[in-house]
Amino acid sequence: MGHTKLAQLKQHIKRFEQSDTKASVWQMVNTIPPLFLFWYLAYASLSVSVWLSLACSIIAAGFVVRTFIIFHDCCHGSFLKNRKINHIVGTITGIITMFPYEKWKREHSIHHATSSNLDKRGTGDVWIMTVNEYVKASKMERLQYRLYRNPFVMFVLGPIHMLLISNRKNRKDAKSKEIKNTYFTNVAIVVLWGALIALVGWQSFLMIQLPVMFVSGMLGIWLFYVQHQFEDSYFEDEEQWDYVKAAIDGSSYYKLPRVLQWITGNIGYHHVHHLSPKVPNYYLENVHESTPELQDATTITVKTSLKSIRFRLFDEDHKKFVSFREVKPLLQESKQKVNFKEKESI
Repeated sequence: MGHTKLAQLKQHIKRFEQSDTKASVWQMVNTIPPLFLFWYLAYASLSVSVWLSLACSIIAAGFVVRTFIIFHDCCHGSFLKNRKINHIVGTITGIITMFPYEKWKREHSIHHATSSNLDKRGTGDVWIMTVNEYVKASKMERLQYRLYRNPFVMFVLGPIHMLLISNRKNRKDAKSKEIKNTYFTNVAIVVLWGALIALVGWQSFLMIQLPVMFVSGMLGIWLFYVQHQFEDSYFEDEEQWDYVKAAIDGSSYYKLPRVLQWITGNIGYHHVHHLSPKVPNYYLENVHESTPELQDATTITVKTSLKSIRFRLFDEDHKKFVSFREVKPLLQESKQKVNFKEKESI
């Protein structure tokens, strides 16, 4: 994309980079109270049917995802104009969704600054190995990677680890502000959970909260995974990496049914979000629809997105994701070369 075209694109998007207080407040109203309502309905329906309670918990989990989008926008400073209030709302929604505000804000900003950059992987993203790295890796490293990329580990065990372990601690070099915010979030969660257990009992609490946590966590990981890992996604070394290409070609447009688009806060327009994180979630569709350049982004649907489960390694030579099975001949070839060298040395 030429400099003139890029300047025009930025100018066009700039008018959407302002939050609308009424829209933001309305989003909080139609998200957080329904979350509490369906959590209560899940409890109230336990005496009627466990399955009815589970259905209410799953709906509540959907509203947790929507609450997370509010939290996510707060982390970008795009949800509310007042910085202090934005911080407060981000911290509160972080407590509800079990994400520490300052910690996640830092990690996610790194993700945006390094997305699709092969030389700067490792913070705020899903672990990706290239084909060459995988072939050269030790057996233990390959085993660790295969376990990490296993759907059961990523989408079943992943939410539990993320919410109960990784989100509850700071990095070693975290600054005081981040540490205090994480501690505050953890204490607030304990107080909130303690109050709910006192009100409904620990058994009822677990029967409701565990499905809410699991489903919302699984959906969150899936959305994050699928929107950067489609077959011909963009990944480049530092020297060739381009921010605009990383946004438009390295992030997908996840075309979801209207209900799912609403519950996920338009995050399916991920290419728009990566191009301009300052655009509030409720304007992402407007930007996409009014910008022809953005409509060329890779479009995936619920059905086609399921294919991404088999994309495990990025092939730098052919610029696409491949499966472990496709790399098997290269592993055998590498093993034969090692054996040949060992024989020669003897």
